[in-house]
Order: sequence, then structure tokens, then C-alpha cells
Amino acid sequence: MSMWIQAQQLQGEALHQMQALYGQHFPIEVRHYLAQWIETQLWDSVELDNPSEEAKAKRLLDSLVAELQRKAQLQGGEDGFLLKIKLGHYANQLKSTYDRCPLELVRCIKHILQSEQRLVQEATNATCGGDAQSMDSLSQRHQQINQTFEELRLATQETENELRKLQHSQEYFIIQYQENLRIQAQLSSLASLPPTERTQRETTLQSKRATVEAWLTREASTLQKYRLDLSEQHQKTLNLLRKQQTLILDDELIQWKRRQQLAGNGGPHEGGLDVLQSWCEKLADLIWQNRQQIRRCEHLTQQLPLPGPMEELLSKLNADITDIISALVTSTFIIEKQPPQVLKTQTKFAATVRLLVGGKLNVHMNPPQVKAVIVSEQQAKALLKNESTHSESSGEILNNNCVMEYHQATGTLSAHFRNMSLKRIKRSDRRGAESVTEEKFTVLFESQFSVGGNELVFNVKTLSLPVVVIVHGSQDNNATATVLWDNAFAEPGRVPFIVPDKVLWPQLCEALNMKYKAEMHSGRGLTEDNLVFLAQKAFTSSSNNPEDYHNMTISWAQFNRESLPGRNFTFWQWFDGVVELMKKHLKPHWNDGAILGFVNKQQAQDMLLSKPNGTFLLRFSDSEIGGITIAWVAENPNKSGERLVWNLLPYTTKDFSIRSLADRISDLNHLLFLYPDRPKDEVFAKYYTPPLSKAPVDGYVKPQIKQVVPEFTTPNPEPSGGASSFMDQTASPSVGHPNSFGVYPPMGDAMLDADGDFDLEDTMDVARHVEELLRRPMANQWSNQQP
Repeated sequence: MSMWIQAQQLQGEALHQMQALYGQHFPIEVRHYLAQWIETQLWDSVELDNPSEEAKAKRLLDSLVAELQRKAQLQGGEDGFLLKIKLGHYANQLKSTYDRCPLELVRCIKHILQSEQRLVQEATNATCGGDAQSMDSLSQRHQQINQTFEELRLATQETENELRKLQHSQEYFIIQYQENLRIQAQLSSLASLPPTERTQRETTLQSKRATVEAWLTREASTLQKYRLDLSEQHQKTLNLLRKQQTLILDDELIQWKRRQQLAGNGGPHEGGLDVLQSWCEKLADLIWQNRQQIRRCEHLTQQLPLPGPMEELLSKLNADITDIISALVTSTFIIEKQPPQVLKTQTKFAATVRLLVGGKLNVHMNPPQVKAVIVSEQQAKALLKNESTHSESSGEILNNNCVMEYHQATGTLSAHFRNMSLKRIKRSDRRGAESVTEEKFTVLFESQFSVGGNELVFNVKTLSLPVVVIVHGSQDNNATATVLWDNAFAEPGRVPFIVPDKVLWPQLCEALNMKYKAEMHSGRGLTEDNLVFLAQKAFTSSSNNPEDYHNMTISWAQFNRESLPGRNFTFWQWFDGVVELMKKHLKPHWNDGAILGFVNKQQAQDMLLSKPNGTFLLRFSDSEIGGITIAWVAENPNKSGERLVWNLLPYTTKDFSIRSLADRISDLNHLLFLYPDRPKDEVFAKYYTPPLSKAPVDGYVKPQIKQVVPEFTTPNPEPSGGASSFMDQTASPSVGHPNSFGVYPPMGDAMLDADGDFDLEDTMDVARHVEELLRRPMANQWSNQQP
């Protein structure tokens, strides 16, 4: 069922919200008549913050206009005449509106589709179970918030009605008061009349004045009661507003920010910002209405002063509601798109800030400017403690000023910093073993907003997530570790940027799994066996029982400061090397389940020896950062009846940039079954590179790269007219005497790591070897052709 069909079935407030998405900027009729076409276009493929994407957006606009015109031409008959004119008009209108800014059309349609999807999903969640008990906690919270908004709307409407009654009563009171003054003036003028007439008229006027004064006395008490009652009602509304605002800003918005931070570790991309904006706008609207009511009450009190505590009550109410709106404005100035958390100097980066109540409070009528500066951890602490009133900087950011723009289609007020660059950074003195990649900074965004025609002015600031500044790509690995630890274990409301030095092992497992799954772009993350392998590596343990690690803690030093035993790299550096290798070259194979990966050499041997010869598996090298090896079982060529598990020299990312894993496995004919028993072609054939043509091109024969393991190579001469280039790969058995079977001269122990794996840096550089080979002129094999 299309999204539009489901959207049309919405009811009540959800239907009203859906209808509010449309207007002159994008008519609802266009959505209706082009529903299927709109939902099949690749709107998400357009990067809204990238000006170079404007051409793609322009093509989508032209296609939309053409589709509307085509739809209009299809309308026939008397009934279709008006629709034909209307659709043609909409085509011209959209062309005129968005021709110079096609990215705004894409922004508008993406906002509409996302909002419709949210409304439909919320409606589905609300009706699936049939009652509140069956709703998930998210739906229940949203229902509670919406119910409170309805209470606030009714309460605000009630105080508005009461205020009008008060105003009407007070106006009538003033009229009667003027009448009393007029009677008094008449009484004063009776002195000039004859005594008989004066007595008669004086009696009448005195009676009338007594009646009016009695009424004024009673009405003054009534007015005072009205005012006190109204103040009490306003106080109740303000208490409910404050409670609702706390729920939205301190719970929902903080949770959104937490999801945004976890997204930096690969968590689900933070959503729901449009929902938060709709709530904040409702708050702003209600707060402003109540503030205006309180100010009108103050005006009425000044117009007709009466004995009592009204001035103090109204002054307190005014101060309270100003505090509420101040908290709303300052808290809803947020970073929609965070700057990169590993920030390299002299490199362009982007960020987006947004004011969630900007449109509702008409802040865009006087567009504010936002400034970005980078500050240290200590400077951030001082800012939050209000110890620093001006923004000191720890570096220089180019293009750090931006004017906030209002997007009519989405109702958002935001500033898009597209071309910032950190020119320089000033570091602080480091403590103990802390390295430059453990030092945290933050990008501070600050601005000034005026509300209500400069009636209220707010200075606002917001801090980005912690960033680690690097000057060279070699620092990226350690900087990423700092960011991952901070994102995973930061507590809401912390002092910048405190994180625990130790965490439970299962907490770190969750963070590592999140990162791994995100990089693989699939639901296949780390299994319990994988995590046990990682625990064994982190704690230098041999236990295979997951329960043994549940209550263990791992420190930051164990994670990425101290090298693993017998290695020159840390736990994180090894894990990150695996992630980078998989992400760049082996992602499809992991998602296919072809790579076991997290298996040590002894485990691989135990697994393979129970399988037929030719069975192999892929495991990550224990001794090489970002290395993966092939282990397989085969007969010992020097001892009949003995079977050995062989391990190929680990591959790294530079090896796979020359020849893919699938092609390397295809080259090795002695590899038959992927553990436990899958024929290798069944798993890898779809990734094999198609064979090259044997025919010479322009007199040249193109060489082919093939991998061989000499001990397991069966001679297979190339047909006439072909030329091949071979890469030798060394294999070593897990048991026995490796050098007895090698094609290279015997190697000293210094060339073997503690696991017995060969160190690629100390042996043949495959990449350099192949590059030299390909640059070498080939001998001409056809006497009748000249190069």
C-alpha cells in the first residue's frame, strides 16, 4: 500500500498535521495526482547541503513539471477540463517557484514524505494493540505529550475567555464609575437652585448615587476576585507549561541528542527532529499566548488600580513566563548536523544549526547571524559555569559566520555552514600519558535572537559533540578511539567532557558491535563467539565461557593506551584495522557469512582437522593490523597419512587493491570447501572477475595476475598467445617444520611473529612487486607485429 493511501486514512489531529504540510509551496493536489511517481523518485539521493547537487535537483524538478503537464494532457471530457487547467497551473507555479532554487523543492518533498511516514507509523502503533497497554513506551509518551497539549490549549482558551469577561466587566465598571462622578458633579451644582427644587433633586440624586456606589463597591470586589482567579488559572497553566516543557526539553530532546551522539558510533540515525520541532512550536505558541494574556492583565490593572496583591502576582507571573520562554529559546538552539568528531586541520567540513522555534516566534523577520569558534575542554567548562562571558578560542576557523535562513516549505530556521576549515589549533598542556589524540575540543555556535519586535533579546550558545583535532591521517585511528569511548559512555548533563575511565566489558561490546554493524551496512554484527574472542584478546584470557567476562571491567588504558602483550599495537588499533579492511574490501563476504574472522590459529586448526582435505576458512591475523589469512587442511607432502593445517601469509588492504579476495581464492585450486562444507564456487563465484580476452590489443598482450602457492600448484601452462604474471604466496603449516616446504630460503625467527605469522613488512612487498612487473616491457611474442 502506498504511503499516500495510508496518509489519506489518518484521522483527527494526525489528519490535520498531514494537511498542514501542504500549501502554495507544494499543493496537495500535486501530491494526490502524482502520488506513485513522487514515492518512486530518489529524493534521498540528493545531498541538500551540497551545492554541486543542484543539477540533480533541477532534473527532478523538470521531471516533476513534465509529469504534471503529461497528467494534465490526459484529462479529457467536461469533468476533466477544470482539472486539466489546474494541473497545468501547478506545473507553471512549481517551475516558477523552484527554478532558481531546485534544492528547496527536494527539501520540501523530503520533509513531506518523512512527516507522512511518521504520522502513519504513529497511527499504526496507536491502533495495533487496541488499548494503551499494547502501545510501546514511545507511543505512550507521545500520547501523553499530545494529551497535555490539548489540556494546555483548553486552559489557554479558558483564560482567554475569562480575560475578555474581565475586560468587559472592567469597562462597564469604568462607565459606572464615570456615572457616579457625573452624579457627584450634579449634586455639587444644586447649590444654585431654589431650596424646594434643590431638595427634591438632591434626594433623587443621593438615592441614585447610593445605588451606584453600592454597585461599584460590590463590583470592585467582584473584579478583584476575577483578577485573583485569573491569576490563579494562569499560575496553573504556567505550572503545566513548565512540566510539559521539562518533559520535551529534558527528556525527549536530551534523548534525541543522545541518539545523535550514538549515531557517531554507528547507531541508528537520529530521527524525530521534526516531531520535536512541532512540539516546541506548540509550546512557543502557548507560552506566547499566555504571556500576552498576562500583559493584558497588567494593562487592565494599571488602567483600574484596586487594592490587593495583584501587582505583585502579575509581576511574578510575568517573570515566570519570561523564564519559561527563555529556557525554550535557548534550549531549542541545537546542532542538527554535527561537525566531524575527528577534525583534520586544513580540511573542509560542514555543520548545521537550527532553532526549533524560529518560525513560530518570527525570529527570521530579523535574520540572526551565527558564529562558530573552537574551544578547549577547559573553556567549555568555564562557559557552562558562566565563568566566561566572552568566547575565547583555541584555534581559527575559516568561514565561521553564517546567517540563519527560513525555509518556507519545511518551516525550519537554520544556518548551514558548508565550507568551514580549521586553520590552526592551540593545544593545552597534556597530563601524564595523555596524547594529542586524547585531547578534546568542541565547536561553539553562538547567536543573538530578538523576539516580539526586540521585546525580548536572547544570547544563545550551543556546544558540538567533542571533537579530536588531528593534523595527519596517521592519527585518525587513535582519535577515533577517543571519540568512540566518549560517544558510548558519556552521561547526559556531564561536565565537559568527563567519561568513566573503566566500563563493564558488555558495555564496550555493545559499542564495538554498533560500530562494526554500521561499517558493514547490514544487520550481521558480532556474535557471542566473536565477542569471546575479543575478550580473550583484551584480557589475555583463554576462557571460552562468555559468563566469565560479564562482570569484568576494561579501562581506557587497556582499550587504547597499552599495547597488547607481545605486540606493538593496542586492542583498539587491532580491531579498527579489522573494521577498515572489512569496510574497504570484504564487506560482501562478511555479509554472506563467508568470513569467520574472529578465530585464533589453534581454534582454526581444531576446526579444520575434522574436515576433508581442501576445507578452508578465513580468519583475522593475530599479529598483523588489518590482516586476514586463509587456513586450510591438506596432506603433509613429506609424510604420508599426516594431515596439516596450513596458514597463508596474511593479506592486507594493499593486497586486495591489486587482486580481490574472491579472485585469489579462485586461483588456488587446492581450496575446495569453505568451512564447514560449502563448495567455494557456490560462495565466491559471483565475485570472480570475468576472464580477460586473450587477443592482443594494438600489438600488446595484457598480462594477467594470478596467485600461486608453490607447494600446492599443479602446472597449468597457458595457451598460445596468452601471458601471465604470477604472485607467489608463502604458506606455513600450523604444525611440523614450515621451512621444509617453503619456496623461499629458510627464514630466521626474527621474521616470524609470536603467532608464527609472517610479517608482511619484513617479507615480499606484493604491491611493489606487481607494480614493477606491470611496468616492465613484455617480450614481443608475435614476430609479425611491432609495438
